[in-house]
Amino acid sequence: MENQKLPNATVVLVLGIISILTCCCYGLGLVLGVVGLVLSKKDLQLYKENPSAYSNYSNLNIGRILSIIGIVLGGIYLIYIIVLFSTLGSEGVMQMQQEMMRKYGAK
Repeated sequence: MENQKLPNATVVLVLGIISILTCCCYGLGLVLGVVGLVLSKKDLQLYKENPSAYSNYSNLNIGRILSIIGIVLGGIYLIYIIVLFSTLGSEGVMQMQQEMMRKYGAK
């Protein structure tokens, strides 16, 4: 009998990759990483019930790891933004952005 593929393994892999790519988008990477972990949990239970029936466990495992990395990076960035706004305020952040635009040539 031919091995089946886990139903959400490819989706979890894609969500893990996108969660890392969007970790600096104000929480989007965090959300995508959590969705990837939830989907991976369902497939992991399927795989544990009958490991010999499924062939793409490696995609699921890599996607799970990438989702965790995306969650960590997204969480760190979100904490950074919260600290930045709480210490400088919105006016301080705007002033900092204007200074950086002047310094690095956004004319």
